[in-house]
Amino acid sequence: MFFRTFVAAAAVALTFTGQAFAQEVTVGSLTLTGLWTRATPPNAPAGGGFLTITNDGDEPDRLVAVSSPGVKTGEIHEMKVEDGVMTMRPLEDGLEIPAHGSVTLAPGGYHLMFIGLEKPFVEGEELPVTLTFAGAGSVDVVLPVAAMGSKGPSGGDGQKKMDMKQ
Repeated sequence: MFFRTFVAAAAVALTFTGQAFAQEVTVGSLTLTGLWTRATPPNAPAGGGFLTITNDGDEPDRLVAVSSPGVKTGEIHEMKVEDGVMTMRPLEDGLEIPAHGSVTLAPGGYHLMFIGLEKPFVEGEELPVTLTFAGAGSVDVVLPVAAMGSKGPSGGDGQKKMDMKQ
């Protein structure tokens, strides 16, 4: 009996987790999908945010700002290997979203950086975030908080990618 109850509860939890990760938001010609963040340890100074931005428009757009209540500073970052060393830096001019293309923000590549957390990100909760684009304007989204170490909704390898539609 316990096993059946446990399996049923797990199936329901997985269903709702998948629905949370399935969020899709449209602003202007941009579609935002796969939004999520990871749980952070207590007293962690920072956390990351991840999503895919698809631009179906004829003009490029640019993600220029990110903010969230309870976070001192939001930035757009890039991680890459330079001379055999992994480096991370803020993108001062934001992140270009090419016309008829998409950009994935994922662990190990482009990502949102939340610095100065008032409280940890807790698995199962949601993080409200405002993303600001140069062309499309601002949009409020919600990032479901996944487990620490999660690779996100797709279970991908976390590598940066920029796909151009033909």
